[in-house]
Amino acid sequence: MKPQVQTCFKRYEKKYFLTPQQYELFKEKINPYVKADDYGNYTLCNIYYDTDDYSLIRESLEKPVYKEKLRVRSYGVPGADDTVFAEIKKKYDGVVYKRRAAMSEKTALEFLGKTAAGSGTSQIEKELAYFQLLRRTSPKAFIAYDREALQSTVNPGLRITFDTNLRFRLDRLRLSDGDDGLPLLAGGVILMEIKIPDACPLRLCRILSGLEIRPVSFSKYGTCYKNHILPYKKEMLISA
Repeated sequence: MKPQVQTCFKRYEKKYFLTPQQYELFKEKINPYVKADDYGNYTLCNIYYDTDDYSLIRESLEKPVYKEKLRVRSYGVPGADDTVFAEIKKKYDGVVYKRRAAMSEKTALEFLGKTAAGSGTSQIEKELAYFQLLRRTSPKAFIAYDREALQSTVNPGLRITFDTNLRFRLDRLRLSDGDDGLPLLAGGVILMEIKIPDACPLRLCRILSGLEIRPVSFSKYGTCYKNHILPYKKEMLISA
């Protein structure tokens, strides 16, 4: 039986960089309280959409109270009939809201290419269409990573994920074009995310503190923009 597809999320998300040693020690301490989630280990592939002047990511990097992004995501490299997710992800006052619609990649590309308000049948599809009517975005970057996902056996809704081999490309901007790319971070870095609907459990806080694991401010697409897209754009202006 396939896991039930969730289309709406509301939660807090905290990010941490771990060394391999911290990862092993942390896993050892949380092992009694977690299990693999319904998907286990998998590769996440994402196409990030933005305006021609990259206004979405530029606004996000200014750390406003409210920010939003649009992406199309798949679990692994999708085939012609596989499901992908067109997602709007918003963050307001520290709380993350995500709404997504399931469709084929071909349908997602065609749907997001439209700018007519009222397009789509579901409420989420109408929100996606309205977003595109206002922002008129197009694919700008591909980012993939390999994920190990755990869920708490004690606190419903608590998930912990570990992302490795973060990679990107700025061409071949289709999920079906494969999951290869250039390194986004230095080798060996593990990105951990703790996703929870409310306050972090005291036991988990104590484990993090004991291992000196501190939260960081990090955006995969933001890092891609600052370290790779922006320098490339500047180089093109200089050589023009």
